Amino acid sequence: MIKDNQKVFNRLHLLVDAIVVIVSYLLAWYIKFATVFAGTEPGAGALSKETYFSFLYFLVPGYIAIYYYFNMYKPKRATRRKYEVINIVTANTAGLVLFIVVLYIIKQPHFSRVMMFLFYAINIVLTTLCRFMIRSLLQLFRKKGYNLKYILLIGYSRAAEEYITRINANPQWGYVIRGILDDRIPSGTMYKGVKVVGRIENIHYILPENKLDEIAITLALKDYDHLEYIVDLCEKSGVHTKFIPDYNSLVPSHPYTEDLMGLPVINIRYVPLTNTINWVAKRTVDIIGSTLGIILSSPIMIAAAIAVKCSGDGPVIFKQERVGLHNKTFKMYKFRTMEMQKPSAEQKGWTVKDDPRVTKAGKILRKTSLDELPQLFNILMGEMSLVGPRPERPQFVDKFKEEIPRYMIKHQVRPGLTGWAQINGYRGDTSIRKRIEYDLYYIENWSMAFDIRIMFLTIFKGFINKNAY
Repeated sequence: MIKDNQKVFNRLHLLVDAIVVIVSYLLAWYIKFATVFAGTEPGAGALSKETYFSFLYFLVPGYIAIYYYFNMYKPKRATRRKYEVINIVTANTAGLVLFIVVLYIIKQPHFSRVMMFLFYAINIVLTTLCRFMIRSLLQLFRKKGYNLKYILLIGYSRAAEEYITRINANPQWGYVIRGILDDRIPSGTMYKGVKVVGRIENIHYILPENKLDEIAITLALKDYDHLEYIVDLCEKSGVHTKFIPDYNSLVPSHPYTEDLMGLPVINIRYVPLTNTINWVAKRTVDIIGSTLGIILSSPIMIAAAIAVKCSGDGPVIFKQERVGLHNKTFKMYKFRTMEMQKPSAEQKGWTVKDDPRVTKAGKILRKTSLDELPQLFNILMGEMSLVGPRPERPQFVDKFKEEIPRYMIKHQVRPGLTGWAQINGYRGDTSIRKRIEYDLYYIENWSMAFDIRIMFLTIFKGFINKNAY
């Protein structure tokens, strides 16, 4: 049972972290004072080696306490590595700041600042490496059948199926699902190797056997009237209990919660760009980026305009009505890539492979996405953004909002010239449902760094569109 080993693992982590702090500190001292890279730092040599080493008596327990505060000793079977790295950097930054404050309080101006920052950097690197080694070893043991965590699911639902799917796809997590209890699904029913083993009332006989590490409540929405009773029963048994809600289609993975005088309130959708500071920052980048884009791409746009003009009669710029922020329509600009046609023909749908309406110049412009460059002016005017969900025509918005759940959420932000869905291949004649999944992920997880990442990836794989006809 995992609970028999957890204390051992926690103590091992404490011991490893203590050793890493000591080694990092000694390495920082050695590099600063005992190598050819030592250099000179006013006042740094005023303290003896013994004085520097005496700080370890306070530094080691101090860092262990900081790591504990930042939840670095909680089980992290399913935590992504990048989040663990972020946690390590955050904890060490807090430790560095606290170290500086303590030196100021005890009025110790001669402690080497260079050594302090060397310790900060070395400790982050060594702690990260050690944590990854421990994680890799534990994952190897779990794949071989050791250090497993046994779980019972209460309730057969969509949440239960999704949970089982993820557990089966990640054996390195070391989770083993013993079975499912449910009152509606008959015993013996199987889902990906996990069997319904009985009714929910059987929990009275299963819990006393003490062969479970966790209970996951995965009730279907229609069975939530039993939720309070089941939670109370599980907590009395002393078995760790977690709740996996059967409304993932409604609530995002990171819901925004409020505390209304002790009453928790979950917002169905949190959009970071509704924050004024975020909105101003993104709009500032849009203005600067679109202005620079217009200046730098002006020779390309002039050449494209000439090619369009030579390809046949009609305007160089094609204006098409699209739905943008807050469901308001606007005229989106593109270089004309098709022959002139009646509005009824233009509204019939997407272009298809070998579409006879597309001009020779239009094929090149579409394939390279250069026909989208005039949208830099839409961005400058505030109708669009550099990054965001692609805007759609009104007739398709009316159609998709009835067919695709949560489709209209994309209109809570400005549409973009490029987006998370587009750089993942969902452009042109591709799945609208998958495109919306990527758009919603972008909307709910927006950050300036995410925007920069998307713009950077667009340069390498966003311009050439294999689905453009």
